[in-house]
Amino acid sequence: MTTFIMFGNYTPGAMEKISATRTESANTIIGECGGELKAAYALLGETDIIALAEFPSIEMALKASVELSRELGISFKTVPAMSMDEFDKLIPEK
Repeated sequence: MTTFIMFGNYTPGAMEKISATRTESANTIIGECGGELKAAYALLGETDIIALAEFPSIEMALKASVELSRELGISFKTVPAMSMDEFDKLIPEK
């Protein structure tokens, strides 16, 4: 599984529908795409939501991102992430 960071922004219409039920819907969509939500946070500033999720492939992460935007009215930018331990193994020391 690969970790992805998902940066979300509410559309004006989505702001009116904030609820715990919608959060549950997001978890369902992620699960249907083979993923697992590891953490999610509401933010102040340019980005409204940040979520850490794991998916089996970039294709499934992309599918989840599109489905979340379509179903919830939240626009997501999704990027792959790697732990520093994994990163350090990729880059040889000089």
